[in-house]
Amino acid sequence: MKLWLLLILCLPAISAFAQDKPVVGLVFDKTTKERIAKVNVRNLRNGQSVYNNLKAEFKIKAQPGDDLVFIKQNYYSDTIKVPKNSDMAVYLKASSIMLKDVNVRDTVLSAQKKLEQTKRDYTKIYGSLNHRDLLSVSPGAGAGISIDAIWNMLSRSGRNAEHLREIIEQDYKLNVIDQRFNKTLVQKVTGLQEPQLSSFMNRYRPSYYMVTTATDYEFVTYIKSNVKRFLRYPNSATAMSPFKL
Repeated sequence: MKLWLLLILCLPAISAFAQDKPVVGLVFDKTTKERIAKVNVRNLRNGQSVYNNLKAEFKIKAQPGDDLVFIKQNYYSDTIKVPKNSDMAVYLKASSIMLKDVNVRDTVLSAQKKLEQTKRDYTKIYGSLNHRDLLSVSPGAGAGISIDAIWNMLSRSGRNAEHLREIIEQDYKLNVIDQRFNKTLVQKVTGLQEPQLSSFMNRYRPSYYMVTTATDYEFVTYIKSNVKRFLRYPNSATAMSPFKL
């Protein structure tokens, strides 16, 4: 008698479990529409919990109408009901701007390579100007006056070389800024489209010092704070000079 009673009590649970079928779906970033991997998917009714794979695909046992909770670090959690006879496409909204790792040294190195190539192309001005100390020391001859230094100080060619080197070094700094403060990054952070994107980048171009010292967080914060000012006064004529280093 007790056995039959136990079976009767368990029938609803057995029936409910038997109705669970595999539900499959994909998880995407709501903004970029890119697939998101390693998302935790939990069925609130039966307690099953799974992670989707590297292709963003998930499979979990559920019934139509079940509430599935999707959890991913740096994204807002979302609860979605299982539809009837349909695979699921889930879109999660990022809770912060997601950036790929940025190595500032690599960024500077790329511009540095351009500078080194320029130096090789202008070996005369860099060969002499790199040794422009007034006092030179020769083996066995003691200290003396550097001929290169006199040439650079007094000759017109020396003055022109000095000016050219300043231009080259400034161009190097501009390249460093361009590599980090690029349209791909700024558009991702601000959501601006052309022509507003170019207008914003010209107006709020950062300094060389900031580009080479700011962390990713500080750099994104700088962009986000300035885009608020830009959107408030989009037609302002006030702009930061692109040559301010």
